[in-house]
Amino acid sequence: MLRTVILVRMTHRVGAKGQVVIPKELRDCFGIEPGDEVALWNCGDHVAVRPVRNPETLRGRFRGLDLSGDLDAERRAEHRRDASR
Repeated sequence: MLRTVILVRMTHRVGAKGQVVIPKELRDCFGIEPGDEVALWNCGDHVAVRPVRNPETLRGRFRGLDLSGDLDAERRAEHRRDASR
């Protein structure tokens, strides 16, 4: 269960390495633990931060697929199209 946390005039300085501390109240509210991944993105006039849940890894995702063969076939087909013009 998430509860609403309102931080009034709480600011943090960006450190020399570009790091910012996420306040404990927010970490607790969103279940962010040390070592967890968070996603950051530009949201107009502010930066949004969201914990990453069940991150998808690419390791093994394409196992068993002939991606280089597919790429070669696409290139050959593209070459034939260009040659016929």
